[in-house]
Amino acid sequence: MHIKNIFGYLALCGLLAACGGVGGRWSVEQNDATTTPAAMYGTFTDSSSHRMAVLLPSSGDAAVAGRGIRTSVEMAVLETGAKNLNVSFFDSARGADAINDALNSDPEIIVGPLFANDARTVRELKPMGLPVLSFTSDATAVGDGVMTMALMPTNSVEAIVREMQTDKVHNFIILAPDTETGHLLAGAARAAADAYNVPLVGVFFYVEKDSDSIKSATQLATMNVARTAAHTRAREILSDVLTNESLTSIERSSIIRQLDKLSKNDVIGDLPYDAVLFLGTGDDTKSLASFLRYFGVGAHDAKMYGTAMWDGADIALDITLSGAKYAALPEINEMFVSKYERVAGAKPNRLASFGYDATNMAIGMMYSDKLNAAYLLDPSGYTGNDGAVRLRPTGESERALRIMQLTGDGEIKVVREAVTDFMTPLYNIEQRHITPMGELSLQTRGVNPMNYITIPERLRGKYKSKTYGANMTAQTNAQLVDVVTVLPEDDRDPIVAENYKPVKLAPVKQTYIDSIEVEE
Repeated sequence: MHIKNIFGYLALCGLLAACGGVGGRWSVEQNDATTTPAAMYGTFTDSSSHRMAVLLPSSGDAAVAGRGIRTSVEMAVLETGAKNLNVSFFDSARGADAINDALNSDPEIIVGPLFANDARTVRELKPMGLPVLSFTSDATAVGDGVMTMALMPTNSVEAIVREMQTDKVHNFIILAPDTETGHLLAGAARAAADAYNVPLVGVFFYVEKDSDSIKSATQLATMNVARTAAHTRAREILSDVLTNESLTSIERSSIIRQLDKLSKNDVIGDLPYDAVLFLGTGDDTKSLASFLRYFGVGAHDAKMYGTAMWDGADIALDITLSGAKYAALPEINEMFVSKYERVAGAKPNRLASFGYDATNMAIGMMYSDKLNAAYLLDPSGYTGNDGAVRLRPTGESERALRIMQLTGDGEIKVVREAVTDFMTPLYNIEQRHITPMGELSLQTRGVNPMNYITIPERLRGKYKSKTYGANMTAQTNAQLVDVVTVLPEDDRDPIVAENYKPVKLAPVKQTYIDSIEVEE
């Protein structure tokens, strides 16, 4: 085994000791539904020489993330004990020059790059048959043999909308950051809402980490102006009745009780939704939830849901989000975490975990007697450090997710475990078919305070009120476009054989990936 540019790995070796042909097209003909997928690891005794190139940033702003992935790549290479394997590292921060250098090394597979723009460049420059295992979450950057090990944002959006259907949500709204990613995720939620018949009735955008923008978005989403005006008018009517009308003792007591109840709130009126889907980070979500509560919409008024963007966020003790659910990857394999900590002196993040699995997948492919596409695109998938994963002919990945729930007291409980195979299709929408969505104003009949107070019937003709916040017309400014919901390209019959299970892996501002997953 020959590994270029690995320093200080005699110590690593001591630590770890304790512990086919190129396909020209990227699709798979699956004729035998009962075939068990080939293992991705084992004893590699192939006498021929194999070459793997690794494209990761080792300089620049993303160098820390690059080094984290490189550590896991080196761990996986050393653990497999593969013979006659040459691994070359290239600094993707150098752009096209590094990519050309990597291609000139004549690799059988490339692991990396990290970012979407680099993945696009690799796709443009590489031979069609050369496979690439990247880490971008941008579906527009993959395809033609460029695949990604990253979690596609649409996976967690669809998973949580499916959970909303299970919870019998009637209507929901979205609060999303006003970014490219935010608009994409809103489009994904719209597609999922159509697929699972959970009506989406409003979409509101805010500027990330901007309190004024977050406040403004939540004020609109809660119909605060209309509900506050209706509340004020209701108190006026009750006060006028109490002051100016001749009432029986029972009628007077009723009016006083209603006034006392209204004094404890600032708004009245039903909402046209019973759930809120947050598409931003945990920090922004905490601010949004606080403003929602301030404007009269708490957890008892609307169920709250989030995505994998909450994973690892400091939200467990937030009482405002008590009961909220979100989709998340399974816990990283404990054995891998332990080994990585011993080597790197820190816990691995998701990218490091993806890098370890990508390396094992790459080595398994090189030493397999299958065609590259048949190995990498095995429809039964694989089991890695982060649960079940499979790669699609489009280059996108599918990852099994679990559903978590916040208790508000520091605990996060698992509501639904991630599935361990792909015998039943997990997702019905593909990120590359999603059209970003614009703002969608609430469609509501408004709030008439007379519907929320009780006065003597004889006085109802005398005391009247207008309806506040009525919006009965179709929205012309909402950027609603046709969102295509499609099934995966692979339209074969579902796999039903008991032995059709994922195979376990080794023992154990740029778009999407840049803004979501590169965190240290």
